Amino acid sequence: MDKRMTASEMIGQLRDGMTIGIGGWGPRRKPMALVREILRSDLKDLTIVSYGGADVGMLCAAGKVKKLVFAFVSLDAIPLEPWFRKAREAGQIEVLELDEGMFQWGLKAAAFGLPFLPTRVGLGTDLAELGGLKAVQSPYADGEVLIAMPALKLDVALLHVNRSDWRGNVQLLGPDTYYDEWFAKAADRCFVSCEQLVDRMEDHHPDDARANVFERCFVSGVAEIPCGAHPSSMPPAYGWDMKALKAYADAARDPGDWSAVADRFVGGDEASYLESFGGKEAVAALPLPIF
Repeated sequence: MDKRMTASEMIGQLRDGMTIGIGGWGPRRKPMALVREILRSDLKDLTIVSYGGADVGMLCAAGKVKKLVFAFVSLDAIPLEPWFRKAREAGQIEVLELDEGMFQWGLKAAAFGLPFLPTRVGLGTDLAELGGLKAVQSPYADGEVLIAMPALKLDVALLHVNRSDWRGNVQLLGPDTYYDEWFAKAADRCFVSCEQLVDRMEDHHPDDARANVFERCFVSGVAEIPCGAHPSSMPPAYGWDMKALKAYADAARDPGDWSAVADRFVGGDEASYLESFGGKEAVAALPLPIF
């Protein structure tokens, strides 16, 4: 029942060619410490499934990605993730581009153990044709034709949460937890990093019990990594580091050589990475964005 692991132990269980789902949403709640651990590894030929942010951009820039399944790749205030843009414009990755709702439906189909789920989302667009998606007709009297969104089955999901205990009971706070539960349930294994690791969740923060958005049976391993979402945000603990994200985006300008800047944005280990951005105190002081 004790699911405590280190980040290196988690990433050490990944293999070349795996399909990896990365939770979070653009520049919010990304498991960036785990992504950085992938970047320090020899892993390659990965299929990445993500509502993408800097996680996708960095993995593409480092040549780790064979195929990307995505609904968007954005840094929000910087609308189009620059390193992802360079990789896609250069034809360096295979892509399956989906509407946000189609993407969600694919995760749910995998979570339910179904080959597909029917949806109206995507009808009247080129996404279905470009993605090679098929249509199905309702067997009932309405006879409606719908898109058959295939399951997005994941070998592994990576998530970052506010709290967890050593058994894998998690709490996800903030207003934008979105679809992390479906990443967890769509995967054969789910590795979770957290801001705070507690003993038994029932003895801590009982008022936040509703923030346990998926059951511990879906969690394979837990690592305590404070500030592990940086430079993305982790409400209510800290906001995104827009200064760091702007520097990251600026580094993509021609010639945009990732190997020349990787040390700056990945670091040799997590401690040195955080120290280069002012340490935990500086990250904790980052203001939450207001929309």
